[in-house]
Amino acid sequence: MNNLYCVLIIISFCSFLSCNPQKVLNQPKEDTNSITYQHPISYSPQTYVCYQTKNKIIIDGHLDSTEWHHVHWTEPFVDIEGTLKPIPKLLSKAKMAWDNDFFYVAAYMEEPHVWAKLTERDAIMYQDDDFEIFIDPDGDGHNYFEFEMNAHNAIWDLLMLYPYRIDDKRNYIMNWDVDIRSAVRIEGTLNNPTDIDKYWTVEVAIPWTAFEDLKKGNSKPRVGEQWRVNFSRVDWTMEIDGTNYVKKLGKNQRPIPENNWVWSPTGYINMHIPETWGYVQFEKDPKKMFKHNDIEDIKWALWQVYYQVRDCRNAHQSSCNKDQIRIPEIGISGYQFDPDIYYNRHGFDVSVDDNMGQIISINEKALLSITSIK
Repeated sequence: MNNLYCVLIIISFCSFLSCNPQKVLNQPKEDTNSITYQHPISYSPQTYVCYQTKNKIIIDGHLDSTEWHHVHWTEPFVDIEGTLKPIPKLLSKAKMAWDNDFFYVAAYMEEPHVWAKLTERDAIMYQDDDFEIFIDPDGDGHNYFEFEMNAHNAIWDLLMLYPYRIDDKRNYIMNWDVDIRSAVRIEGTLNNPTDIDKYWTVEVAIPWTAFEDLKKGNSKPRVGEQWRVNFSRVDWTMEIDGTNYVKKLGKNQRPIPENNWVWSPTGYINMHIPETWGYVQFEKDPKKMFKHNDIEDIKWALWQVYYQVRDCRNAHQSSCNKDQIRIPEIGISGYQFDPDIYYNRHGFDVSVDDNMGQIISINEKALLSITSIK
């Protein structure tokens, strides 16, 4: 009788606990502080001062013209994953200039075997070795320009509405054609595997009118203004099959993944991370140097919070507060980075006061905006 009584008490107590989980004592709580973000490489976007040219640049692919002589090169391209991968085996570099009508880009790419197969406009150009330009004029992470070209001077220009990683919807406009001027020069012979080539160079002139739909206000940059820009070179591993170049296959009988060599590394095999692109500052005075802006440090800290809030929602299917994420520290004298997180039925918004009369925000679509509160 006593044993039966004990069993009934135990059953009753267990039922009570299962029906009242909040009453359970000594139950380990879910670790809600596990969400953090650490960029895979040191965050240090490249910088470049782009000076106005006094003379029109003739777009013919030749970079030995006098208009380019005084224009400095970028740093040599590195792997898209930065220091996580070796220095590229072939040299790539670019230079920039501007005038009242165009943004000029030139590039040099060392290459012993220059090849290209695609010839139609708006073909998927990175299936060949190619050179790529990415431009986000207002740095908001949305509505940015992508341009690709191969050694045939076939081009692909498109408007990216927002980065690929945001959702699975169509996020680009393919028939967004711009009146771009481009040219290629090859020091060697195209598609001839019987000789060794030296390099190929490209020249591109992008009219400022191309940015009318991408930038708030004037499509041409003001003097001193900084745009987010990046360059990429796709390089496939090739081998010779008779008289043709073919992509070398791996053990899975698929082409060996292409090399992605870029000006400003993103840290991931993904060019569509515009917050990691380089800064291009437009100037008329050749004595002007690049000027770092503290607001860019605040933006990057805000991006890190955005990544954590996004990942927290994806991992836990719930909203996360500031106690559950790591708040980055910023080395700006007298400034305390203290973001706010707001949730709504569509997603979230992370914002912060920059102490300079502005509120900087990023929403769930990775759209960065700046609002004046003066």
